Amino acid sequence: MDLNLDIKKLHSIANSLASDLKKMDIHTVADLLWYFPGRYDDLSNIKLVKDIDENEVNTVCVKITKIKSYRAWRAKMIITELIAEDDSGTVEAIWFRQKFISQILKIGDQVYLSGKIKAKKSSWQFISPSYEKAKADLIHSGRIVPLYHLSGQITQKQLRFLISKALKEITPVDDPLPVEILNKEKYPWLMESLKQIHFPSDQKSLEAASQRLKFQELFYLQIKYQLAKKNYQSQPTYQISLNNHLLNQNIKTLPFKLTLDQQKALYDVLADLNKDIPMNRLIEGDVGSGKTIVAILSALNVLSHGLQVALMAPTEILANQHLATIKKILPAKYLPQIALLTKSHQLLADGTNTNKTELIKKIASGSINFVVGTHSLIQDKINFKKLGLIIIDEQHRFGVRQRKTLKEKNKDHKAPHLLSMTATPIPRTLALTLYGDLDISLIKEKPAGRKKIKTFLVPEKKRLDAYNFIREKIQNKEQVFVICPLIDDSDKLGVRSVTAEYQKLNKDIFPDLEIRLLHGKLKSDAKEKIMSDFKNNQFPILVATSVIEVGVDIPQATIMIIESAERFGLSQLHQFRGRIGRNALDSFCLLFTNDISSVSKKRLEALCTTSDGFKLADLDLELRGSGEIFGHKQSGLIKLKIAKLSETALIKKAQKWAQDILTDQKYLARHDLQATIAKLKNETHLE
Repeated sequence: MDLNLDIKKLHSIANSLASDLKKMDIHTVADLLWYFPGRYDDLSNIKLVKDIDENEVNTVCVKITKIKSYRAWRAKMIITELIAEDDSGTVEAIWFRQKFISQILKIGDQVYLSGKIKAKKSSWQFISPSYEKAKADLIHSGRIVPLYHLSGQITQKQLRFLISKALKEITPVDDPLPVEILNKEKYPWLMESLKQIHFPSDQKSLEAASQRLKFQELFYLQIKYQLAKKNYQSQPTYQISLNNHLLNQNIKTLPFKLTLDQQKALYDVLADLNKDIPMNRLIEGDVGSGKTIVAILSALNVLSHGLQVALMAPTEILANQHLATIKKILPAKYLPQIALLTKSHQLLADGTNTNKTELIKKIASGSINFVVGTHSLIQDKINFKKLGLIIIDEQHRFGVRQRKTLKEKNKDHKAPHLLSMTATPIPRTLALTLYGDLDISLIKEKPAGRKKIKTFLVPEKKRLDAYNFIREKIQNKEQVFVICPLIDDSDKLGVRSVTAEYQKLNKDIFPDLEIRLLHGKLKSDAKEKIMSDFKNNQFPILVATSVIEVGVDIPQATIMIIESAERFGLSQLHQFRGRIGRNALDSFCLLFTNDISSVSKKRLEALCTTSDGFKLADLDLELRGSGEIFGHKQSGLIKLKIAKLSETALIKKAQKWAQDILTDQKYLARHDLQATIAKLKNETHLE
């Protein structure tokens, strides 16, 4: 049987469950075998009936002496009862609404029963236990049993049956890991690992299989990154020397002094620009650390050589904000060469209005050298004469396809340098995994003079005091964010919905004040309008979901209330908090929670005592896992099937092996490895 066999052809059960398997992203036998268990039940400790313990999950091997199904008169349901024995005693079992069991199990059958048990007069009784006829290769009981995440009508037994069948009938495949890795790391071979991850012989074999499969996933992820980096850097680019005099003159005119971290990041970028290979660098800065100024000074160096720069922001309002910053920082002589190009606005930095067609012509001719817009700058029919640098603000990944289009946009087909920025502080090992093909500069230090945002965990009994405090601040023309985690009410989770919170504040708490609502279901134009009005202080209170996480500077916003704060990751909360405190006024972040568990308290207290986003990211990784660093929506940046981004040692090991493999000719000469690498080269980069 081939790994690429359509799952429907594996067995009639797979064919009948094809739609449910599709929901689980299982289309082929390979997909099935790489659908790993979420957890396991250890049912391998087989007891005699006399040794059963009421406080444990028990597994016994017994012979059926009686079995029947009948309709219960009161409950109006089918009940199946079984009596069985071993040499030490008798046990009973009962199932509800499962008449088929009496058609499968017969008197005289030797059977394994596993589950919780209760005392019944002089006997024990299993309640709805798992069961399996005794045979050589048990898969449902009497062993370590895999449990999977399911969808639709498919059951654990059906999925185990299909996986077991596939493992028995699959044609052995060549191991994708070089034998040197297997020997050095003492990893089991692939086929053995697949058998042990689904149906482990014991805990030791399960751990060995798990480590090997995790390593393989991370290893090829790192191979893919390094191939992408090599591929991009093999293209011709512009070697841009340092214009030291111009930069020093401009830095002297700044109304503030660059921090040491900003200086180091700027040096990294300028050094990359001076190389004959295209830069692909990420500036990872804490909230309010001043990444943008580093990017603009880098752009100035590029402009001084007659080359073009494109700056792409995630929203129109942020693009407008970047243009305003650029106008303040760059020398006046460059303003006629700078333009804003978004869906709503086409204008030059000197204030001259233009239209899209005219602007596109000027960009193509090279008379406009610095274009600020959204990510549509690379999607529209916009071509550049000499695009030397692209700055990408808050885009987590810029893939191979986009990179190819960038090269094609230049008339001389040279690859532009790439500079990405993110305000999500990420632990170093996570950054190496998420951005393995990028060089990274960190900006941790905050600009001098910036006030620390005072953060408090507010008990519910002081909520009214908080509202009174807010009213006082609003009378001083200050503004307030109120953040809620979900759009719709969810009684099960007890989470305040943003809509319900908006209605409560609007009707009961601040009926005399204008309050507006912002969430992800609004159209982008409506969101932009609300944020623009809030920025211009046209209303005092904005109730929002996490859509404000990557947002604009609101100078008069000094208070942030976060409802159900325990529902957000620490890094997300830190991002929210960064939306306020952009002025010389005292700013306050007020956290409300109904969760008083020790983990939630520890996390939220950490937010109250530290303003270091990197420390908070490390704590989140330790307490809640990697998904929390990016929030729910962004946690799927890398879809790993078995490895975890928090497994630091394994990530480092995979990276080291990937570097060795790609730089050692003895490996590269091997045909099997060449085929795998060729396949990876053709795949799109993880977006």
